[in-house]
Amino acid sequence: MKYLTEYRDPKLAQQVLEEIKRSVTKPWKIMEVCGGQTHSLVKNGILNVLPDKITMVHGPGCPVCVTPLHLIDKAIYLAEEKNVILCSFGDMLRVPGSKKSLLEAKAQGADIRILYSPLEAVNIAKDHPDKEVVFFAVGFETTAPANALSVLHANKLGLKNYSILSSHVLVPPAIQAIMEDQETMIDGFLAAGHVCTIMGIKEYYPIVEKYKIPLVATGFEPLDILQGILMVVKQLESGRAEVENQYARVVREEGNINAQEVISKVFKVQDQLWRGIDVIPNSGWGVTDEFKDFDAEKKFPLFELQTEENQECIAGAIMKGIKKPVDCPHFGKKCTPQNPLGAPMVSSEGACAAYYNFSDIA
Repeated sequence: MKYLTEYRDPKLAQQVLEEIKRSVTKPWKIMEVCGGQTHSLVKNGILNVLPDKITMVHGPGCPVCVTPLHLIDKAIYLAEEKNVILCSFGDMLRVPGSKKSLLEAKAQGADIRILYSPLEAVNIAKDHPDKEVVFFAVGFETTAPANALSVLHANKLGLKNYSILSSHVLVPPAIQAIMEDQETMIDGFLAAGHVCTIMGIKEYYPIVEKYKIPLVATGFEPLDILQGILMVVKQLESGRAEVENQYARVVREEGNINAQEVISKVFKVQDQLWRGIDVIPNSGWGVTDEFKDFDAEKKFPLFELQTEENQECIAGAIMKGIKKPVDCPHFGKKCTPQNPLGAPMVSSEGACAAYYNFSDIA
């Protein structure tokens, strides 16, 4: 399979690993921003074979994990109290809200449906004109084009019963927030390849210039990850700080222009609360006033829900790279995928889930 199996070649991976070992002479901390990359690092045993001088730090690149607690509660409120058909990607369902998860609400009778595409939700709205349909639009820049397209499609069809509950977060402002955080000491970044596929790599030049850190757009297969690490290490060892593109088979400098145009029609940049972290300026996308009729937060009188994070969960410290899942005293004990204290234990991109499912520590 082109561009997949060849990036899982053990011999090539070993060659790159040996080059990393030859290249590194100083201790470096490298953050992989994307949760998918975290899973690849753990699942493929890469963390176990890297030289001791390289520390991989797991970043906040799990969109489900950083979705604000109050938005999960609002989604549950809409499904239970407003009797809407609530549609969502599957990995949101087991994420705990302040009192329950969407899955628990579904088990108690709420009409909550797992979909693979927001366009399916538009079809549901079309087939059920007597019901309000809300799609829980969560994700980084990667999922934004499809979510925006669903709004444009619903508008074209003249549907009055479709809206989205938006919780879109953006990677570049998160990297800036990490670099400004005095507790987080990062030497270089692996940027999320799928995000760069949509947005390109131009947004990262000012960040690299300001903070003098190397950043490499990286894919997700074992060889991708190792090559990305090698590229960062070579920059660090030579004193360079540049934007490089390891994922050139997919990522272009300018990104996907058509996708960006669709996003800009429906979404506008806004400050965003990241669960377990804080409000990061200009780090989210909200629905524009032009499409306010498709914004669930404006369409429904959603009161301000008072929510409080589980004080036993250290998800915020994990997503900022300050701690690792195994630093949590409840990891694999009180907190498991069956009984999670926080989102990183149940999301398919959560660092805690990666360690629990694929490491020999749990």
